[in-house]
Amino acid sequence: MDDKVVLTYPPASAEEVQLGWHELKLRVAQLEAEHAVLEHDAKLLRALIERVIEHRQKSHGELVLLLSGLVSKLPINDIGVVISKLVEHNAHVNEVCAALLRGRADAPLPQASVLVALDQVKRDLAAAVKPAVEELIRLEPSLEKSLLASLIEQPGNFFLPAMVRANRCFIKGQLPKERILREFGEAALIFFNDLTTDPKLNPRPKPDEIVLAFKSDFEALFQQNPTLLPDTRDALFALYKRIQRTKLLTDPHRAQKNAFLRLSFVLELLHYYENQGTESPEGVFAQRLPVLIEQFVIDGATGTIDEKLIAPAESLLAFIIALDYRLMVINNIGKAGAAGKTLRYVLRLRAEKSPEQNPFILSEVVPEFVKHLVPPPPQKPPPVAALTAILRLIPSDAQRLVARGVMASDRMRREEAEALGRTLGQELNLTRLEGEVKATAAVAPEVERQLAWDQVKELIERRAEPAVIASAIRDRLHARYDADEVKQSWLILIEADVISLIRTFCQLPYLADGSTDPIVRAVMETYVTRLTHVKYGVTYSKVVNSLKNMFKAKPDSPTLLNFISLVKWVDAEAAHKLSVDIGLSAAT
Repeated sequence: MDDKVVLTYPPASAEEVQLGWHELKLRVAQLEAEHAVLEHDAKLLRALIERVIEHRQKSHGELVLLLSGLVSKLPINDIGVVISKLVEHNAHVNEVCAALLRGRADAPLPQASVLVALDQVKRDLAAAVKPAVEELIRLEPSLEKSLLASLIEQPGNFFLPAMVRANRCFIKGQLPKERILREFGEAALIFFNDLTTDPKLNPRPKPDEIVLAFKSDFEALFQQNPTLLPDTRDALFALYKRIQRTKLLTDPHRAQKNAFLRLSFVLELLHYYENQGTESPEGVFAQRLPVLIEQFVIDGATGTIDEKLIAPAESLLAFIIALDYRLMVINNIGKAGAAGKTLRYVLRLRAEKSPEQNPFILSEVVPEFVKHLVPPPPQKPPPVAALTAILRLIPSDAQRLVARGVMASDRMRREEAEALGRTLGQELNLTRLEGEVKATAAVAPEVERQLAWDQVKELIERRAEPAVIASAIRDRLHARYDADEVKQSWLILIEADVISLIRTFCQLPYLADGSTDPIVRAVMETYVTRLTHVKYGVTYSKVVNSLKNMFKAKPDSPTLLNFISLVKWVDAEAAHKLSVDIGLSAAT
């Protein structure tokens, strides 16, 4: 091991210390001054960083709120999912910023109004489940009370296979076999018919899928077997009576059905809002909920609208947050009968606060409602009393619009239509109808033209189906066909997004019966000429880029091929130019 060498210096003398003291004192003072300056600069820098991070937190939160408000207005299906991701991202940014400062998040996170409304609606729906279940149990349906009671704590049980089968059996007046075996045993099967097992079609069904129905001579068999089922005999007969009541169109049955439909609506909507990432909105708002509303309001015994149930139906619709989805439910009512179609128009007009200021109501809903109310000749117009009863279901401003529409209807002679409209006005206490109709008819041509194209523009802004937009353009050109109208239709059309322009162009020639409109070829020829003109180069570039993307994604896209074919139909040179610019000719 090496020996350590320790170097020693001789101690400084008093004279040396006195000579270096002043210099050492100056250096220490200089270092202290520099340290104070650096400490001051560090504090200023930290304060600046804190201000920047705090501003970043606030500005990012405001940006998330703005984006959430914009996203909530878009017609997309997963709005809630998108906004949830935005808020989650904002929370992460807030946590990182807080970690840079103090290690914890002090500033409250901003919450989007859509999410606030969604949380509130989910709470309201969950709170509505218990009274709905208790009301249905009180009405003594044929459903098992234990299954119904479980929905209060677990609303998701409504979608379990056992509950789905029980609900289906309740609607049809049947019973699951598994329930009969559980409550009454094998001996009770002699009173039932097996509706599931079939020697040819379904010889070996699953045991939990077999459905039973009481035999038509149940009461006679029940009397013939007095010793059978001694412990559960009364319960079986009571169940039989409940099943029989569900088959009668009486008030108790109607109350049971309404309570069940109300509960089903609440649970369907709650399930959708809790599972928006996996549930399709079309299946809920276009298929299941419209049927529930229609069955709820329309009386099955008479096939008419129950006026007392319109307001409860509207309260159910009010649970739907997005207006587009609410209108989707209303617009899909009435596919099975005339009463449902009437209900659709009634709910649509009642949902509009100012129908006279909505071009879509004036141009689409009211005329279609009048066509529904007044059948075409040679059928006679409905009695005034029947029309009055229907119009009393809608607000007074909507009544006025419909009465004016009846007076201007082309399904009757002018004198008959005006007389019917006047009578409706007298019954509904509507005054000055004739003056309003004449004023509407006396509108200046320029104003009338502007209003007509504003309605088409409204359809484009509302993202209506291309076939509907094309039909509106054709109708206007048929009503008034000249160069100015064709030009105006083109200017309106290029204001739409490029995909809507392409799809509307593809739908333009075809009438509802599949035939070709005779005037459209000249119109489309004008469109193609304008599209390829240098003046509309920006529109042409957008169309080419969109078609090029279609070609890259799917070379045999029907929209792409149809568009090129229609352009070739009216102008072969323009179609060749388009094909070259898209790259279609090179591929072929």
